[in-house]
Amino acid sequence: MDNIRGAAFMVFAMFCFAVEDGIIKLLAGAIPAGQVLGIICFGGFVAFLIWSASRGEPLWQPAYVNSKVIMRSFCEVIGSCFFVSALALIPLTTASAVIQATPLVVAMGAALFLGQSIGWRRWIAIIVGFAGVLIIIRPGMDGFVPATLLAVGGMFGLAARDLITRSLTVELTGPQLGIHAFGMVTPAAFLLVILQGQSFVMPTASQWALLGAGIAIGMLAYLAIITATRQGNAGIISSFRYSRMVFALIVGYIAFTEIPDMATLIGAAIVIASGIFTLWREARLRRASLNENPAL
Repeated sequence: MDNIRGAAFMVFAMFCFAVEDGIIKLLAGAIPAGQVLGIICFGGFVAFLIWSASRGEPLWQPAYVNSKVIMRSFCEVIGSCFFVSALALIPLTTASAVIQATPLVVAMGAALFLGQSIGWRRWIAIIVGFAGVLIIIRPGMDGFVPATLLAVGGMFGLAARDLITRSLTVELTGPQLGIHAFGMVTPAAFLLVILQGQSFVMPTASQWALLGAGIAIGMLAYLAIITATRQGNAGIISSFRYSRMVFALIVGYIAFTEIPDMATLIGAAIVIASGIFTLWREARLRRASLNENPAL
């Protein structure tokens, strides 16, 4: 029952993230992508502060100056700015397909930098998954779109964020990490507008409504993913992250009449299959380790 509940929350979170991505892309057609990101992140920052204050938590935490926490938020800045820039320039489904490789990069990074043991089966799955990414972006071929590399940069930034999160030893809650990350992303996003030579735009009433919806949906996604990770088997539940691609296909078609080509679909399928296998193997080995060492 815990696995079913956790999977349901994870699927709901992925639905919210896909809708939020769609809102960002829709707004980025009229407002600079950095400004859209900055407003949504500022709204999330304020919401997290209110949440923490309502729980009686101090708004300032000494761990906020920890070097790993700062590096984690810096990676969030890089990942978010690159990904949102990609959303403004390439189809939603293509950007979403590339971002599906994030768990594969995290698994590889855990082996290279955190000393986590990864068997040959998972290494093959990671390599095959990266091959899927190459099929999506098609470097050197007629269908290659340079802006797709922005999505790749976003994927690596978010993977680095998740990897650093695994190595954190400070005691910060999810909302506290959110405060720190959004507090850094907000000014960086507004700076992105200036660096790209764009001008700030005053949103219309309908655009403000969409921005408000983006903030609310982003918060719902965050709460849902926290709830999901506290339920049942982490490996099984995490595999439902890939439902985001399904929702991205639906949102892309309904909102932007996007119909991805066969190469994108094949590449996305390879990435997703590789990621699910990697998560399944990791969960299986962790379960075997716990059976051998019940005290863990």
